[in-house]
Amino acid sequence: MTLLRKKMEADMKLAGLRPATQVEYLRVATSFAKFFWRSPSEMGLAEVRTYLLQFVELGRSTSTQGVYLGALRFLYGVTLERPHELDGLRPPRRRQQLPEVLSGSEVQALLGSVTSLRYRALLTTIYGAGLRVGEACQLRVRDILSERGLIFIRDGKGGRDRCVMLSARLVTELRAYWVVVRPPREGYLFLSRDGRAIQPESVRLVLKTAASAVGITKRVTPHCLRHSFATHLLESGTDIRSIQAMLGHQSLETTQRYMHVSAQHIGGIRSPLDLLGTEAGRVLG
Repeated sequence: MTLLRKKMEADMKLAGLRPATQVEYLRVATSFAKFFWRSPSEMGLAEVRTYLLQFVELGRSTSTQGVYLGALRFLYGVTLERPHELDGLRPPRRRQQLPEVLSGSEVQALLGSVTSLRYRALLTTIYGAGLRVGEACQLRVRDILSERGLIFIRDGKGGRDRCVMLSARLVTELRAYWVVVRPPREGYLFLSRDGRAIQPESVRLVLKTAASAVGITKRVTPHCLRHSFATHLLESGTDIRSIQAMLGHQSLETTQRYMHVSAQHIGGIRSPLDLLGTEAGRVLG
């Protein structure tokens, strides 16, 4: 698959796919070829169906299944120039799970338990600005616009730039971090001890350890901090459109999920049971 691999690599670069996506798509294409020990050019829809079915039977998540299908669609549709080969396949229907959200006291305890100045500053940034872990790891010093009270997010999900708020408390945290670490002004903001950008997997591990240390039994991930940021904004009265813009959601429907997990929002709605027999209940007939 060497020649095919080189063509697929070139096609993905021309398509502007992110480096991480390119790596994942190549991994899937290689795995597919090894599964049958044949070149993908000699196979088609039947083999793709068989290959994907194994992941359904193994209970892999729908998002994982979607990545496999996306990789093979690119392989056949672009690299092999057979755009209609997989028309019969549809992405798996995703279960609409409500996001896991921490309370304010849980967030405070969690951040307070992180002893590493580097990781505490990074995790505080994720929660304080609602960033994705990859966005936080890729921040550069020049992206902190302290004089304007903003953080500039470059090339976020979908290739979109955006600005988010820079809280006064986060400025204090970042200044304390900068005094000790002194990241170069033109380089990444959050550096590991070897001078490279901190990697998302390291952040996940630190966060998992911190959650265990403070006794939080929820499944705590960096994205959980982002969910908590959005929910807490909603509960403190921020309008849904502003939250959408800060999170970088293309669709308002995605942002509206947080209305379903906000205790203040749901708890503030009166049940019609409470209106029966009251003056306000006359509108019910």
